[in-house]
Amino acid sequence: MSLRIPILAVLFMMLAAPLQAASEDVRPETPALLESVLETAPVEIDGQLLFRVRGVSSFPAEQRAEAIRGRIEKVAADASFPSDRLSTEVVENVTIIMAGEATLMIVSEADAQLEHTSRDHLATLHLMRIKRAIDEYRQSRRGDALRKAGLYGAGATALLALVIAVLLVLNRWLDKALSQRLKGRVHAVGIQSFEILRSDTIWKAFHGLMLVTGVATIIVSAYAYLHYVLALFPWTRSISNSLFGLAAGAVEHIGKSVAASIPDILLLAVIYFLSRFVLRRLHNFFDAMTQKRVTFAQFEPEWALPTYKLVRVLVLAFALIIAYPYIPGSESAAFKGISIFIGLVLSLGSSTAISNLIAGYLMTYRRVFKVGDRVKVGDVTGEVIAIRLQVTHLRTVKNEEITIPNSQILNGDVTNFSSMAGTRGLIVHTTVGIGYETPWRQVEAMLHAAAARTSRVLREPQPFILLNKLGDFAVTYELNVYIREPHMIAQICADLHRHILDVFNEYGVQIMTPAYEGDPDEPKVVPRAQWYTAPASSDQRKEVEDAEDNTCTGARTQR
Repeated sequence: MSLRIPILAVLFMMLAAPLQAASEDVRPETPALLESVLETAPVEIDGQLLFRVRGVSSFPAEQRAEAIRGRIEKVAADASFPSDRLSTEVVENVTIIMAGEATLMIVSEADAQLEHTSRDHLATLHLMRIKRAIDEYRQSRRGDALRKAGLYGAGATALLALVIAVLLVLNRWLDKALSQRLKGRVHAVGIQSFEILRSDTIWKAFHGLMLVTGVATIIVSAYAYLHYVLALFPWTRSISNSLFGLAAGAVEHIGKSVAASIPDILLLAVIYFLSRFVLRRLHNFFDAMTQKRVTFAQFEPEWALPTYKLVRVLVLAFALIIAYPYIPGSESAAFKGISIFIGLVLSLGSSTAISNLIAGYLMTYRRVFKVGDRVKVGDVTGEVIAIRLQVTHLRTVKNEEITIPNSQILNGDVTNFSSMAGTRGLIVHTTVGIGYETPWRQVEAMLHAAAARTSRVLREPQPFILLNKLGDFAVTYELNVYIREPHMIAQICADLHRHILDVFNEYGVQIMTPAYEGDPDEPKVVPRAQWYTAPASSDQRKEVEDAEDNTCTGARTQR
């Protein structure tokens, strides 16, 4: 023993000298060296922190702390050694804490500098702390202490079971009581007849919230039970401290994160409400333009809504650019990776959507057509029922809805039947082929008579007739009439064809189209007596007779 103490003293003197020299030479400009010198590790007995010790590169702080802990526990486990026999001995410039002839630890000047106190004072404090730890170690392992801890653990277990049972019953009772009180007051959330959230969905969410609250309460109770029971026994006390440290660390981390994010969240709230205020004012302004309460020269009211949508996108993009640096986690690698991925997906998959979007705005400002117009796009003819930024919806005469991409409309030919109908009238035409034996003047007069009998055909401008072709067997006449209702083209043409057939049958003139092969023995005309052969009705006879009377009256008036 007399040899071992001097040898240990010399070793710690050799370790302490470089540490002391290093501490004197450390400057603020060498933070890495300072951090490595001040590396410490805790010395714990049964989960209780005694003190912290430092180490060096050849003997790290963790290994030193573990060695000290092992020696203290070995002495504490020997009940024959009284704790009062702990002592200190000064050898050279170190102080040795001893248990009889066994060395527990050595306190150097470097250790004292770490605690900002003298070596003797630090050794005295460590001695007192080790003595108390040995007493507590032995006390906690006594039979009566273990029995008491067991009883407390059993009581805590029974209490936990009781608490869980009470929580289950209370949760069920609260759920039932609140259901009886509030069920009649909870209604579906919707807009007019459309239900956004059904009442049973709201109730399921409410029950789920109650269930989550009950489960969270049980988990907290179980955590408190484990922390308490594990702390009763010396062998599991360190685990109890670990549980507490884990929960405390999580709460501390969340609290610090929330506190650090509060200024950014407040700034994001300001940006949000400011953007919302600007968008509301813009919406009111463009809504006034739509209703013609605010007008500008060369700016059509139909442009107000798409212009507002375009300005809204610009305002939101500007607000997002400003708010991006203040979004919590925006500087993280995951956030940046997701942003890059979304940008890549949009750039690769939205080329067609962007082209349709641009085409939609170009169509709006070029006034190609508007809602309610009758148009022909490619092979599709119908009424415009909606113009979106991406597509345009048409309804055909068969009541079919057809969706056409705006880029296709912009790159193709569009025929608008409604743009000129309101002012100059829309011209519709039909053709008939009549043999050369019929005077053209008579044919034109009959076509004029058929046009006069057709309702919805304008009298001014007057209908006109063109001789399109002198064919091999017939002359092709084209009757052109003006109308104001492009949505009624099919009905007007059908009425016009009916009256052409009636007039030509009335005057015994044969229509040669669509084909002619030879002169029949008898003219291909319908006798007047057979005009209303079943299933034709008497109402049609009266309509034709009234039209003929009006025509005759007009002719006598002109003469």
